Amino acid sequence: MAVSRRGFVAAAASAPVLMRASDALAQGVAPRRGGTLQSILSPEPPVLQIGVNNQGPTLVAAPKMFQGLMTFSPTLEPIPVLAKSWTISPDGKEYVFRLQENVKFHDGRPMTADDVVFSITKFHMELAPRARAIFSLIDTCEATDPHTVRITLKQAFQPFLLMFDVSACAIVPKHLFDGQDYRTAPAVQRPVGTGPFKFTEWQRGNFIRLDRFEEYWKPGQPYLDSVIYRIIPDSQSRRLALETGQVLVTQGSDIEPFDIPALRQRANLEVNTNGWEYFSPLSWIELNHRVKPLDDARVRRAMSMAIDRNFIVNRLWFGVGKAATNPIASTTRFHDANAKIAAFNVAEANRILDQAGFPRNAQGVRFTLKHIVLPYGEIWSRLSEYLRQAMRNIGVALELESTDAGSWARRVGNWEYETTINFVYQFGDPTLGVERTYVSTNIQRVTFTNTGGYANPQVDALFQTARTAAAAADRQRAFSEVQRILVEDVPQIWLMELAFPTINDRRVRNLITTGLGVHTSFDDVFIAG
Repeated sequence: MAVSRRGFVAAAASAPVLMRASDALAQGVAPRRGGTLQSILSPEPPVLQIGVNNQGPTLVAAPKMFQGLMTFSPTLEPIPVLAKSWTISPDGKEYVFRLQENVKFHDGRPMTADDVVFSITKFHMELAPRARAIFSLIDTCEATDPHTVRITLKQAFQPFLLMFDVSACAIVPKHLFDGQDYRTAPAVQRPVGTGPFKFTEWQRGNFIRLDRFEEYWKPGQPYLDSVIYRIIPDSQSRRLALETGQVLVTQGSDIEPFDIPALRQRANLEVNTNGWEYFSPLSWIELNHRVKPLDDARVRRAMSMAIDRNFIVNRLWFGVGKAATNPIASTTRFHDANAKIAAFNVAEANRILDQAGFPRNAQGVRFTLKHIVLPYGEIWSRLSEYLRQAMRNIGVALELESTDAGSWARRVGNWEYETTINFVYQFGDPTLGVERTYVSTNIQRVTFTNTGGYANPQVDALFQTARTAAAAADRQRAFSEVQRILVEDVPQIWLMELAFPTINDRRVRNLITTGLGVHTSFDDVFIAG
């Protein structure tokens, strides 16, 4: 959002407006109150507390219970949520957020500026993999009155507002977490937020039920009585549930890509790949650089060249998505189309490994790597099977291992892996969603940080330059150079820019209205009669 430098301005004043009841009426569709929205959550997450867990399924379900200060349009313009307005000082260092009034947590306690300060400076600073690096730029964060928060930065940081959506900084109740271990506090198991739906029941392996919060701060909302997420491990059973109307919405990896063409032909269903503009997910082979020979850039480059990304996109994903070309997705700001990974070339990959001193043994194997299959559905198993074959073509034996979603996150976070598949959201700006994977200062035992252990002082310096530069042109120069270096170093083997489909019964209205798609509160969603 462009902000006047002549003085403080109300940044929310020009924010886009989503379709509300009046808009729906103008289109001849009156919002209908009542009904239960049945959906699917796959795989089943370990917990539903954003911050404690930041995996995809948690970020789908939890925003119905939690909210951030704002959300974002498809063009990443900020839209007020718990912050009804905000101002930014001319030097870009001071942000003042004016909060919505009469907001309550699900336990009846009022939400105040103290909860916002706690969420920013303590809860997410300790837990969230991308919050720590960004919120460390904060010099002071204070509640100037019960409904006003003032944040002063050590230096101007242009994409700062992008940190205040629910997935990055859900506002949590201070009274339920302060003074406790945030990961084990009782509220982690029974989430308490400010969202339109409150946690009611979780039958492990069966369903999660969220019911209307009657004291929700938006009058007359939400329209739905309940949202139920069904846990259906089998992919064909998930498709059948959608086709038969047992569920009305699927998202993310719920439906396998090879089932999408047939579902597009069903008149009662809508298939939509919008609503991922904020996230721009990019998938890769996650490499643990502590495991030899993955510490050798030549090996990583050869492995990357052995992969036919067009095959992955067209034959496995049926054209839903596009081949990755570098670590910054083409839909993310500052992507440089001139920085490209080496092309698919098996013969050249074999030559590189020969020259690097990795000869084949009598069985044709140069070395063996263990590979944890990403437990997010059959498509990821198929991808790992393809990668095993692709690696075999260059004499690398890939041994596949299965696990569940919680164990996968724990093992990656604890560096207990050699290779796996990962995909990470980029959050509208490389400083927010890309930097964290490659800077040495973020090598942590926390999932979705630099768990691979990659370290390059030049890369660190360039990301720091891009972080602190005030001009977009200066940031672009730094990001372009960092992309050039990374495609040479190949710290991860980038595979595909993902385009997850949201599929819904056409009676479900107001489903995708922002750049966060289904990762929003659903307070405007209704089921037409």
